Amino acid sequence: MKKIKFLSFLIALSLVLAACGTNNGGDEGGTGEGGGTTYTVGTDTTYPPFEFEEGGEYKGIDIDLINAIAEEEGFEIELKPMDFGGIIPALQADQLDVAIAGMSITDDRKEKVDFSDPYFDAGLTLVVSEDNNDITSIEDLEGKTVAVKNGTTGADKAEELKDEVGIAEIRQFNDSPSMFQEVANGNADVLIEDYPVIAYQIKTKDLGLKTVGDRLNGDQYGIAVLKGENQELLEKINSGLQKLRDSGEYDEIINTYLEE
Repeated sequence: MKKIKFLSFLIALSLVLAACGTNNGGDEGGTGEGGGTTYTVGTDTTYPPFEFEEGGEYKGIDIDLINAIAEEEGFEIELKPMDFGGIIPALQADQLDVAIAGMSITDDRKEKVDFSDPYFDAGLTLVVSEDNNDITSIEDLEGKTVAVKNGTTGADKAEELKDEVGIAEIRQFNDSPSMFQEVANGNADVLIEDYPVIAYQIKTKDLGLKTVGDRLNGDQYGIAVLKGENQELLEKINSGLQKLRDSGEYDEIINTYLEE
């Protein structure tokens, strides 16, 4: 009888320990006080003023926004820098929970990810070297070489215009600085970039570039999660974003990097 009672005790104890060991937070999201779930956030840190590295720290509109949203909603984030073109595949491979990288909301991307409410109005523009007076609009792209960043709406726009206006060649780059240099050095005639990004770069650095013509579209940026997954997290992101707008902190973040 004693052996039976002792065995019963061991079985009950093992069940209690097993139950305690499985309480790791799962995908339930953060609860605020006392620490919450940590989400892995993919971003492209070569994209100022939205995300960049300075003095060993990640800064920018997107970095400040996702940190502020996490604080409002009670979860933690772990930033994972990567090439922009690899962000959506990383979401699909379950290597990321969230993506914030100056990502334009497009119908094609909506097939793969779910977007938050828009958080920034952007738009594409043509960019040429400072001494180039031959290109002022898309009609002037005939026979020209166009530089774009891989996986961006700028790259999509160039493909769209290739046959329409007779672009001679489209050159793809994995990062913005290489694309800028290609045009500044005269190896490409023009590049297509998000207006706020290139306007900030031209203002703060001696790139030898200038924007020309009207904006090519009316892109809006959104924060992404894998389509059909993490809906609770997406609701938290939208909730936090709205709280930042209501409190005025959103405007403070934007105005830190851009003069509105």
